[in-house]
Amino acid sequence: MTKTLKWGIIGLGAQANNFATYFDQPDGVLYGAASRHLDKAELFTQKHHIPHAYGSYAEMLADPAIDIVYIATPHNYHIEWILASLKAGKHVLCEKAITMESKQLNTAITLAHEKHLVLAEAMTIYHMPLFAEIKRQQEKRALGPLKTINVSFGSYKELDPKNRFWNPDLAGGALLDIGVYALSFARYFMSAQLLATQMKRSKSGVDSQSAFLITDEPGEQVTVALNLHAKMPKQGVVTFENGYFTVMDYPRADTAVLTHSDGQSETIEAGDATKALNYEIRDFQEVVRGNQPNDTLQLTQDVMNLMTAARREWHYLYPFENANDLD
Repeated sequence: MTKTLKWGIIGLGAQANNFATYFDQPDGVLYGAASRHLDKAELFTQKHHIPHAYGSYAEMLADPAIDIVYIATPHNYHIEWILASLKAGKHVLCEKAITMESKQLNTAITLAHEKHLVLAEAMTIYHMPLFAEIKRQQEKRALGPLKTINVSFGSYKELDPKNRFWNPDLAGGALLDIGVYALSFARYFMSAQLLATQMKRSKSGVDSQSAFLITDEPGEQVTVALNLHAKMPKQGVVTFENGYFTVMDYPRADTAVLTHSDGQSETIEAGDATKALNYEIRDFQEVVRGNQPNDTLQLTQDVMNLMTAARREWHYLYPFENANDLD
């Protein structure tokens, strides 16, 4: 009989509500949720029919019944609770961006390996069936080698310093909130090295707009455009020698348009966008059970290296960071 894996949630904001709402696994269950205030945890667990509420994160981590911790706190608290969860013997699925910078992630990965536990970032892109289908279509239709990738993501957020998106004390800004999606999309199709980047700060001090030029050893190129104060399409274009795929709303896409060299186009479909969170949850559980490798962690590490390199180029530190954090 397959053991039912029990999940606990840390950080009970909008993303955790989304996670709990769509969680649907035949061999997994939401067992508990923790807040620094018990009444908040109780409201959350009542809303989502979760049996256990905890008045502190430490209390939940001390519960031996919990197998997996899902972390949905603001970015700057991720590393603290990743490490605490691993030390408590729990597998960890953490929201993106998984850590603030590469050194934090390397520390977490080392501890996970030492404890023989699974650590992964909750990045839907790596689990959507569409992207594996695009790779299959490239081979099936002899589209030739990859040439370029163009990615954009713009989200209009009202410029309010009290909002976490604009708050430097909560690691706000475009890079960690929306840039991680764009860079993960590109990394799925090719390895990546930062060539050039430019950033514009908002009045609150966080990065509001940026651009990236990325390459790899074969000379394939990526351009990325981000904006936190202007609506832009969540669009990724993956260009091969004999055709290109256009993917709209790529964080949870199930449809792409393949345009051939002669201008003819057709629609490629795979998966279901409404099941995006459950694809990543299912895959994570399969890794925990030893049924598949944790092969997205290297992609996560490569994207974090790109973001850290960009911030180094920008000379961009958050108020709670030290100058050597990006070394």
